[in-house]
Amino acid sequence: MKAIAILILASLPVPQISRPATQPEPHFAQQQSAKASKKGGKWYLTRTGHAAYCYGPVMTLTTVKGEIQRVATFCKGESVVVPLKD
Repeated sequence: MKAIAILILASLPVPQISRPATQPEPHFAQQQSAKASKKGGKWYLTRTGHAAYCYGPVMTLTTVKGEIQRVATFCKGESVVVPLKD
């Protein structure tokens, strides 16, 4: 009787266990990997004494009064262009 039960169990099809599909990365992880591929920025000291993190180049601009000032471009925060301390 045991032999018949073993033969019946052995003849049953065995389901294949498939691995779960790889889940996509969360949205924040995709943003992080996209940021990692971009060129990093640099910290600059502003004319007001604060630090600013900017991605763009440093440029020389003229003010309305005709003065020349160095500015950092594409900065994080409130200002896109920040005057630099010389």
